[in-house]
Amino acid sequence: MRTLRTRLRGTAALALLPLLALTACGSGDTGGTAAVGAEASPAPTDDPVAAVRKVDSAAALLPADVRKAGKLRVGSSIGFPPGAYYPNGTDKAPAGQDIDLADAVAKVLGVGLERQDASFETILPALGSGKYDFGTGNFGVTAERLKTIDFVTYINDGQGFAVKKGNTALKAKVTDLTQLCGLTIGTGAGTTFEATLTAQKGVCAKAGKKPYDVKVYSENAATLTALQQGRIDVIMSTINGLRYQAAQPASQTAFLGEFHRLDVGFAFKKGSPLTKAFRAAVNELIENGTYARILKKWGTSASAIDTSRINPPEHT
Repeated sequence: MRTLRTRLRGTAALALLPLLALTACGSGDTGGTAAVGAEASPAPTDDPVAAVRKVDSAAALLPADVRKAGKLRVGSSIGFPPGAYYPNGTDKAPAGQDIDLADAVAKVLGVGLERQDASFETILPALGSGKYDFGTGNFGVTAERLKTIDFVTYINDGQGFAVKKGNTALKAKVTDLTQLCGLTIGTGAGTTFEATLTAQKGVCAKAGKKPYDVKVYSENAATLTALQQGRIDVIMSTINGLRYQAAQPASQTAFLGEFHRLDVGFAFKKGSPLTKAFRAAVNELIENGTYARILKKWGTSASAIDTSRINPPEHT
């Protein structure tokens, strides 16, 4: 689902803001930056990917030219934990759940990864042009995206809401968008969150209430700053990202719970010959326990799936 980010940039003050995920599901299923006075969360030190080995039966599902080349190009939306972020600066290697899972899949398939940092909203269009072989960024599986994109699922995340601690306008879990009537919501451009809010904007008028306002940001630092300064009342983003953020005391945000679950997957151009190999690789990681260890490392075990699927229908 969440979730969105562009390359971490901006002022030093923004670079010190607590990390926020807007993804991908936007899934934007999803970059993060954050609250003044906080530092980027250090990455966990355990490495469940280190022991992963090539599995010939899965690797045999790759096209012959890929096996010969021995590498795949991945467009990665990097910037927020627990999905993908830069714990030690953009000149160092990224870390996160998406990074570990992609690296583990590549090891199962016996190929290397050529990772390119890209803004969330540019990755899916670039798959069709052949710029990347696949994309990561907490991309939520939706009916609309399935028209042009193939997915291989690896986690179940989705849409949630968060407010600034002490917020009095919205205290309860959001189960209906009419609870947002009269409020200003911040979210990321090109995400499932923006699509959901835009599509349902008429619910307030039908309920005889003042409509909600949607503010769209291309950088997470700007979204969180807007929340802290009172220019928006609530943020809509990924469940795992907002939950992670709320656990960081310096962020001063409160997670309001899940709104809508979405499968999240590696993204490919429609008709990609890579999907069967990726599904086999993810299922191998699930079966051998590596998958569970990666999710435990990043605190996302509650979002585990039992088996990877190609192009499952959107959750209703």
